[in-house]
Amino acid sequence: MDKKKTIIHPYIPNSVPEVKEKMLEEIGVKDIETLYEDIPDDLRFKDEMNLPDPLLSEYALKKHVEYILSKNQTCQENLSFLGGDCWQHYVPAICDEINQRSEFLTAYAGEPYEDHGRFQSLFEYASMMGELLDMDVVNVPTYDWGQAASTSIRMAGRITKRFEVLIAGSISPDRLSIIRNYCSPTVEIKLIGYDKETGKLDLKDLKSKISTKTAAVYFENPSYLGIIDDQGETISDIAHKYGALSLVGVDPISLGILIPPSNYGADIVCGDIQALGIHMQFGGGQAGFIATRDEERFVMEYPSRLFGITTTIVEGEHGFGDVTYDRTSFHDRIEGKEFIGTATALWGITAGVYLALAGPQGIQELGQVIVQKSQYALKKLSEIKGVRIPFLQSSHFKEFIVDFNDTGKNVDNINKALLRKGIFGGKNISREFPELGNCSAYCITEVHSKEDIDRLVQTLDEILNQGGI
Repeated sequence: MDKKKTIIHPYIPNSVPEVKEKMLEEIGVKDIETLYEDIPDDLRFKDEMNLPDPLLSEYALKKHVEYILSKNQTCQENLSFLGGDCWQHYVPAICDEINQRSEFLTAYAGEPYEDHGRFQSLFEYASMMGELLDMDVVNVPTYDWGQAASTSIRMAGRITKRFEVLIAGSISPDRLSIIRNYCSPTVEIKLIGYDKETGKLDLKDLKSKISTKTAAVYFENPSYLGIIDDQGETISDIAHKYGALSLVGVDPISLGILIPPSNYGADIVCGDIQALGIHMQFGGGQAGFIATRDEERFVMEYPSRLFGITTTIVEGEHGFGDVTYDRTSFHDRIEGKEFIGTATALWGITAGVYLALAGPQGIQELGQVIVQKSQYALKKLSEIKGVRIPFLQSSHFKEFIVDFNDTGKNVDNINKALLRKGIFGGKNISREFPELGNCSAYCITEVHSKEDIDRLVQTLDEILNQGGI
């Protein structure tokens, strides 16, 4: 019987038998199994792993990976209307040019050997975000909106010394799951219903559930369902009446045309900067922000890094660096407010480039274009037989729900038929919001032309009413 051939993996440096033997000799161990002897026998995997034969040449490996990648269908060769917290916006070439510079790309977190302007870049990002949000303090970006919302809730709990939070029921189920996981077991989460006609937060339900035990009320504007809630000031007033904080999640790109949450009573604002010059990347393009007023009770509860500006010993020069660093887990792992590890500072630099390029007028014009195009799409889609747009009496920004309940066809089949025509349909939210039935979340941004929207409408009409499935 042939002996099993020993394979020396070119991409695993220590797979050479002689190297392994020498390493074991150096640490005084007879064999590899000795290193694992503390693991209980019943927890150890004793069979052979069912792995394919290794690809030993660079050419073979590259060919294999390219074959896998060729199966992907992207938004480059398809028309995408997918909603649901990750959006296809135009990314200016300069955003990619700047964030791929080595001094930024290799130093996105932690401390680089040399700064090369990273602290200043993040300070400028925070300053522009502060202006957009009408807030004084903005953190270095954290993982994503879910983590930013979770930290905002934890901050509210520490500030108020209360540990019950009310959250709008129209929140993304994925984000709610992150919040529950991150805030467990110290924070009790209670959901507030939303009005089935308007999609806005149900004020009656809010009033019935809020109490002096409530640390904060968290809602999103625009919501996950794309609805602009004009009750923000009322919601904040109700929260403040009971000594709770008002927390608002927001898509920053909407603030070109909507007033910032700070103007209607928000104490902490959070969200995601993916729309600001960052490509959709299977979740890797997300980055959360948190913003507050410049008050000690807020600032000292941030777990993440804050960058400020100060004068130096050289007249006319300024330095940029950490503010109140001792409150972070970087300074004190045990007593830190929360543990914050690898951040998404690279995306903060990217968003800073985007904001500087667009400027206040550009952000305003962008918001106007998105609203105009999404209103056109709403109107045209509602004219398709069997299609209904819920919550039409409310205003929408960028995203909206399309109801297919009266078509007799389910969303999955509709989306498969659309894909055969080179179109990504809306995100299926039938399982996320079963009370809405057979529905999708559609998204319209500045990248969609009138021709794109007309193509979607025509294709959907063929699928639903002309035997297209």
